[in-house]
Amino acid sequence: MENDVVRKAPLFAALDDADVSALQATMSTSRLGRGEVLFREGEQGDRLYVIQSGKVKLGRSSADGRENLVAILGPGEMFGELSVFDPGPRNATATAVAETHLIGLGNEALQQFLLARPPVAQSLLAALARRLRRTNDSLADLVFTDVPGRVAKALLDLSERFGRPVDEGVLVAHDLTQEELAQLVGASRETVNKALADFATRGWLRLEARAVVLLDVDRLRRRSR
Repeated sequence: MENDVVRKAPLFAALDDADVSALQATMSTSRLGRGEVLFREGEQGDRLYVIQSGKVKLGRSSADGRENLVAILGPGEMFGELSVFDPGPRNATATAVAETHLIGLGNEALQQFLLARPPVAQSLLAALARRLRRTNDSLADLVFTDVPGRVAKALLDLSERFGRPVDEGVLVAHDLTQEELAQLVGASRETVNKALADFATRGWLRLEARAVVLLDVDRLRRRSR
């Protein structure tokens, strides 16, 4: 297992190398192909996961079948931790959007680990607070920001986590379909595609298959406000 990757997860941030290795030895490994579901909304949660490689989307469904993406997570990020502090049904479905490798830790083993190492519990709670803050920001965006602004903000967020510099700008291999990107923004695919086409016409970005090259980050940042 790659310590430099999993070290990014709040579960490991407060540990030294020996403790990281000891904890990893108790964790199970999983591999998911694109489109495979790890767990579904409503299932009983008993494990948290850390992504070693790949990407996972967390989504929720309404009674009439509509879907909304709560988050896209990548290497070093953690999910499923709510079940540690509040055991109950999963509040989202976790699906791989690329080939993904995970490590998982059951709640009972994690509870014992947290009791012996309080700083780890503090780190997990801080991560939950950051996630709640991001959720509040997303709710505010749905009310106060138009769809093009939300698209620009989503692309900038994806670029910060998955982008890499190229000659023309920043290549963001997000691995999302057009429909998934629309679900992430909270708008129809047609409206999101119109915003993307407008950004491309202005020379702010170039669209590629399940990826985008950001050509003018400053203009996108101004549009996201």
